[in-house]
Amino acid sequence: MKINIKAFAITSGLVWGVGLFFLTWWIIGFEGSTYDSTLIGKLYRGYNISPMGSLIGFVWAFVDGLIIGSVFAWLYNFIAARTAAQEVN
Repeated sequence: MKINIKAFAITSGLVWGVGLFFLTWWIIGFEGSTYDSTLIGKLYRGYNISPMGSLIGFVWAFVDGLIIGSVFAWLYNFIAARTAAQEVN
């Protein structure tokens, strides 16, 4: 079975981006905006626990998820094709 690389990549990007967006708003809801640098903020430039930071984090996480999702789907298809070819022989 092959995975549609484009669909998997977009889905991965959306899941990671929306997840980070809601996590940021969850923290804002309980602790308020802090604008402090976080571990994720060190990876995603401009991200902090604030409303604007949640949007910046969404964009970074979407791009990150898009790239990682496409690499994962491509690798899965590559390994699946190799395995299927070996089973036929």
